Amino acid sequence: MPQFFKTLLLLLIFSTSSYSQIDFDNVIIRKSLSEAWELDSIDKQGTFRLVSYRPIYFAAARWSSKSNPEPFDESNEFDTNDKDIFNSIETKFQISFKTKVIQGLLFGKGDLWVGYTQKAHWQVYNKKLSRAFRELNYEPEIIFNFPMNIDLFKGKIRTLGLILNHQSNGKDIPTSRSWNRIILNIGYEYKDWNVNFRPWYRMPDEEDENPGITTYVGDAELEVGTHFGKHEFYTIINHSFSTFEKGNIQVNYVFPIHGHLRGHAQFFQGYGETLIDYNIQQTTFGLGVSFANW
Repeated sequence: MPQFFKTLLLLLIFSTSSYSQIDFDNVIIRKSLSEAWELDSIDKQGTFRLVSYRPIYFAAARWSSKSNPEPFDESNEFDTNDKDIFNSIETKFQISFKTKVIQGLLFGKGDLWVGYTQKAHWQVYNKKLSRAFRELNYEPEIIFNFPMNIDLFKGKIRTLGLILNHQSNGKDIPTSRSWNRIILNIGYEYKDWNVNFRPWYRMPDEEDENPGITTYVGDAELEVGTHFGKHEFYTIINHSFSTFEKGNIQVNYVFPIHGHLRGHAQFFQGYGETLIDYNIQQTTFGLGVSFANW
């Protein structure tokens, strides 16, 4: 792992040891971009507070149209004569946190954050594989955010960000998958709608473990979200600038159950739901509970 990502992880550990408070207040209603990124002076909360970043959820059951055993067959990771080594139903969960490490950069307005997201696909119902984790994806980030207030159509561009992103599954070759990106983030708000557009540049690797990943997963991401009372909807679309045949779409619906407990339904179609599946097209559906959103 590159040295700057090791430094990032150390900063995360430092922040969690310094402040144990995790801000899950008011998570039922979708936060504004200013609240999420402390853009306006009224929303400034200082540094080294651990808060939610991307959605945090647990899908008790996730069904997939394609279990994709090929990479694991090639690596002989599992000693089995079964061709279908994975169940089509598994659990999936995602945890994600961020903390501001420097406030007031660049004309006293920009902020430097570090973030960490982990996504897990767990074959918990697969007794033959001792209920093993099929895939774990780790995603540390260094994020620079600068507040904006530019009128566009009937809304406003509220933030301009630059992200240094590393994503990997922590495995050895041949099932190892990783890539590094420089991501531009443009955040836009219109009434109760939040829109984030994130084009990226993939940094070159000496050993390309996932060739053509931008062709399958894309060169940019569009995230659109809104809420109606306590019901929340958000969609994430990844697409390539070079081809319109691939990419993916994820649709999420978060709904109240009781108090702060909320249900979460997630639909995915396309390539790259995980790194090990980056070149596999599949349709998935998951149902579970949500703890925090964007």
